[in-house]
Amino acid sequence: MYDITIWIAEGFLALFFFVAGVPKMIGAVSERWAGFEEVPRGLVTLIGIAEIAGGIGLVAPQWSGIAVWLTPWAGLGIVVIALMGSGFHLRRQEWPAAVGTALWALLATAVVIARWGDVAHAPSISRHNVLPGVVLVLIVAVLANLVVLSRATSAKPAGTAQARQAG
Repeated sequence: MYDITIWIAEGFLALFFFVAGVPKMIGAVSERWAGFEEVPRGLVTLIGIAEIAGGIGLVAPQWSGIAVWLTPWAGLGIVVIALMGSGFHLRRQEWPAAVGTALWALLATAVVIARWGDVAHAPSISRHNVLPGVVLVLIVAVLANLVVLSRATSAKPAGTAQARQAG
């Protein structure tokens, strides 16, 4: 029963993030979600690719039995994506969307915890070989977030000044 429950959680997460990632990847977010006009197109595409890869990574390794150790890492990626999405919604004061996205992160955390034992089957990699890559990814992520946040704080919502003048 435990494994079935984890599979159901993985399936929901995979479906949600696949469906959320495809429009971002193909450039159809403006029709579905407000606020993405503030985010650079390349970053939206990258987010979409990461969501799709995370969704596939949650189910494909377990289903195929190949590299099952990738599942918890995909889940961890989904946690990061969901928490960043929650922050995006909080910045826009979209409270229900922020809570909903945080709940997706919580569900992904449960999958990570449940599947973490599979990481023991991962190929052995020296930490000296991994550290430069991890540092590079962190630097790129921090820079991307700083660019998005600086653009969001410098851009004023349309109509706010006009509404104050009219009132």
